[in-house]
Amino acid sequence: MNVKERIDSLREELHQLNYNYYVLDNATISDLEFDLKLKELERLEEDHPEFADPNSPTQRVGGQITKNFETVTHKNRMYSLDNSYSKEDLLDWEKRIQKILGTDQISYTCELKYDGASINLTYENGKFVKAVTRGDGFQGDDVTTNVKTIKSIPLSMQADFVSDFEMRGEIILPLDGFNKMNEKRVAEGEEPYRNPRNTASGSLKLQDSSEVAKRPLDCLLYQVVTDERKYTSHYESLNAARNAGFKVPTTIIEAKDIDGVLQFVNEWDEKRHDLPYETDGVVIKVNNLQQQEELGYTSKSPRWAIAYKFKAEQAITKLNEITYQVGRTGAITPVANLEPVELAGTIVKRASLHNADQIEKLDIRINDTVFVEKGGEIIPKIIAVDFSKRPQDSASTQYATHCPECGTELVRTEGDAKHYCPNTYGCAPQIAGRIQHYISRKAMDIDGLGGETVELLRKEGLVQNYADLYDLRVEQIIPLERMAEKSAQNMIAGIEKSKEIPFEKVLYALGIRFVGETVAKKLAKHFKSIDNLMAADFETLVAVDEIGDKIAESIIEFSNDLSNIQLVNRLKSYGVQMQVSEEDLANQTDKLQGKVFVVSGVFHQMSRNDLKKAIEDNGGKVSSSISKKTDYVVAGDNMGPSKKTKAEGLGVAIISEQDFIDMIN
Repeated sequence: MNVKERIDSLREELHQLNYNYYVLDNATISDLEFDLKLKELERLEEDHPEFADPNSPTQRVGGQITKNFETVTHKNRMYSLDNSYSKEDLLDWEKRIQKILGTDQISYTCELKYDGASINLTYENGKFVKAVTRGDGFQGDDVTTNVKTIKSIPLSMQADFVSDFEMRGEIILPLDGFNKMNEKRVAEGEEPYRNPRNTASGSLKLQDSSEVAKRPLDCLLYQVVTDERKYTSHYESLNAARNAGFKVPTTIIEAKDIDGVLQFVNEWDEKRHDLPYETDGVVIKVNNLQQQEELGYTSKSPRWAIAYKFKAEQAITKLNEITYQVGRTGAITPVANLEPVELAGTIVKRASLHNADQIEKLDIRINDTVFVEKGGEIIPKIIAVDFSKRPQDSASTQYATHCPECGTELVRTEGDAKHYCPNTYGCAPQIAGRIQHYISRKAMDIDGLGGETVELLRKEGLVQNYADLYDLRVEQIIPLERMAEKSAQNMIAGIEKSKEIPFEKVLYALGIRFVGETVAKKLAKHFKSIDNLMAADFETLVAVDEIGDKIAESIIEFSNDLSNIQLVNRLKSYGVQMQVSEEDLANQTDKLQGKVFVVSGVFHQMSRNDLKKAIEDNGGKVSSSISKKTDYVVAGDNMGPSKKTKAEGLGVAIISEQDFIDMIN
């Protein structure tokens, strides 16, 4: 192997190793081995300057000084996004774009809104050539030298991708790295940095790129801008970018409709503080690139995208104590007990700490001064520690080893975010929690029963599980505190009426781990009865659409537990609906089994929802976007022109409402 071949080989290998470590989070060799290869490449490049390459891995270490950052005009303007703060805002936005497109069948992508410094990366012939800050959207600062030190940004493509393009994203500073930087600054007697976002942004304007290289900056990418028409959807282009070596977050999803968008927003409003970096909202985009073109831009923003901002307000206070709560599934949630502080118009005394990982990541300790944030109606959360005010005698937090309620030793299995109390049927909060879930509005919807009443019934020894509710009598309830004859009668009537609740809601009410409303509906439709479901093996379960390994394993664990078998048998004996009703069964066939339908336009004989239900009741699947997998488009009046064009282009059959009715009759 000659010198040039060795140099090329080392460059290719080091690029791959960087990608493995900084993008895939999967180190395949030791730091020492990596450094030895890098030093060999540096030596060869120094001895043979004729083979110099500005995108060599050796150029990531920095060292160049930039006294003045050149202002560069963006080839493609970097627009700002319109903001929304409520479900109503998102619904209004959807109505506007539906009117422009002439269709209400629009799919979306949902992405977390990363709290960092916006950046535009330019690639030519698959090679990185320039990095420019957002600036005012029309022009920004050339920070190429500094950005090149960020190892998660590829300097060349690793797979088939477009050749000339721009990648847009956010330069961020992960929380763990930010905290370590602050610990070092405090130890050296310097002021800690205020927040990760400003620190990341400031890092890009440091004059010495070798100093930038020392900072644990990362780059999360969210948009491909190109004149090449290689991809048809935003989601497809991002997946291709990820395969080409870009760090595109895996949290991005496709949402079939606005309900899917709202579900994503609600999910991440709760889970966002478990992330290793800061996020302050969700960005929703029309997924179809042709539809994006049709929608275009206003003077300030793209019509095809909108940002949903989480409601947040911060306060600073002192952490006095950490206690632990037990949920209905046995999950342990650590809670910070705080010096009372006003936040978002209320006095806050407690905040969630999520789990042991969160405590360790933020290095939260008793007597720390902490930053507390409250988003909407969600319980306040600690998001950072003011290390400059930490007491000298501070000791690391030791996470609880035993359940605070029943004393059982806690467990944590691989892949679980939280510790659990395994004493399922003997731990009081779990007992009460399961019953409260069973009677909730989205489950059995039992009138006359609430959380306080459930706890009272449990303490009096009248109920230990949800099946016990059906044994209750009016005369047992009347003597209880704050109970009268009328209240007792209403409660018993509500329990009796719950026997009419359909099977899919009963299945959700059972509280099987990972079986939410949507999953319960799919399982009920597929298995038809609790007996069929509990008899199913792993392979049968995962064969069901959208049922993964974790859900299947949880169902099997529930089904094999003797206590659960006894509970289910008792519910059957009381007359609770444990199978799909005869009426629903009569309406279900396999006539459309395996067929994928798209519904578009306005219909006259059936409502849109009834039409979709009829497709599913007959074994078909409803999709919101047309693809090669689509078998039929059921077209009504005012069908979206883009859908019609796409269906015709792909050779998908377009049928009328009457055609569909004839098909199922």
